[in-house]
Amino acid sequence: MTVQITEFTDDLPQTDDFKSIVLNQTPLIDVRAPVEYVQGAFISSTNLPLMNDDERQKVGLCYKQNGNAAAVALGHQLVNQQTREPRVESWIEFMDANPTALLYCFRGGMRSKISQQWLQDAGREIVRLKGGYKAFRRYLIDFIDSVPSEFEKAGIEPVVLAGRTGSGKTLVIHQLNNAIDLEGLAHHRGSAFGRHATPQPTQINFENNLAMDLIRFMETQPKHLVIEDEGRNIGSVNLSKELFEFLKSGSRVVVDTSIEERVAITLDEYVIEAQAEYNNIAEWEDFMRGAMQRIQKRLGGERYQRVMSQFDFAMKTQLNQNTIEEHQAWIKTLLVEYYDPMYDYQMQKNNKSVIFKGSISEVVDYLNNLDA
Repeated sequence: MTVQITEFTDDLPQTDDFKSIVLNQTPLIDVRAPVEYVQGAFISSTNLPLMNDDERQKVGLCYKQNGNAAAVALGHQLVNQQTREPRVESWIEFMDANPTALLYCFRGGMRSKISQQWLQDAGREIVRLKGGYKAFRRYLIDFIDSVPSEFEKAGIEPVVLAGRTGSGKTLVIHQLNNAIDLEGLAHHRGSAFGRHATPQPTQINFENNLAMDLIRFMETQPKHLVIEDEGRNIGSVNLSKELFEFLKSGSRVVVDTSIEERVAITLDEYVIEAQAEYNNIAEWEDFMRGAMQRIQKRLGGERYQRVMSQFDFAMKTQLNQNTIEEHQAWIKTLLVEYYDPMYDYQMQKNNKSVIFKGSISEVVDYLNNLDA
């Protein structure tokens, strides 16, 4: 059986202007196999693979056993004219919907070049990323590594938004023009109860998205970067040691919220909003019971039993009377007796100066005026 190998046009266009891609949020066609895409990708990309996972595996094995020429021939045999047409059509449809789209594979080599040539043969020109996913990813990681020095050179000072659990720090972050929402990027609320119903991004995707946010943020030429007072680990993802230490080096602004407001904020976020994420209340209840078990030792036996008794009563009341008000009891116990002592301890350990303290609205006004 004769296999027709792709013939390439000279000088197919490439670009490595990764900064422009980030700033413009340029749509990207990722022609890698699905198994590669789920491990790490870019937020503006769509996976429209040249080869599926099974085809990629067969070609990879052939390459190891018989070399490049045999692998290329097998690839063309597997992705033959009949298989090729719907894949090319999917790229064209994406380009029609996204006229500025670019294309990439892992290293900017054979797969993206073949895809680019097939589009050229179909009368459509697209630019591929020089160096592919690997080069773009390297650019983003290098930027993260450079943040401490680049921000210092640009005169951008970090500001750490502190406050007790439930004080509304995230509510403040969402009202600022000079902030980055680390919890939002991590898709985690940053506590033992912070997991969402849907998974967190991979570490790779978290880093990619964080780098892009920081690049776009720096382009606004701010004087300050406000971040929420977080640990280095946010659920299953983490910040690099150097970036974390730089961000935490800033002065503190403290959100001072009454216990009544904190209970209401926590009820809204961890009960109302959280329950809405799950298929049913039973799934949310299972998650909450598991989270409470994970902090059982730190709570202590008596307090754990008391919190669980309050939680049991709240669940029974919600299911029987369709009201969530009884959830306030266990929330208040955890805030006052568990989270507040930890916060007080951390603040005593921390010797950074507090430059402002106020209510949610006062802190929003203060931070929005920092760069004025």
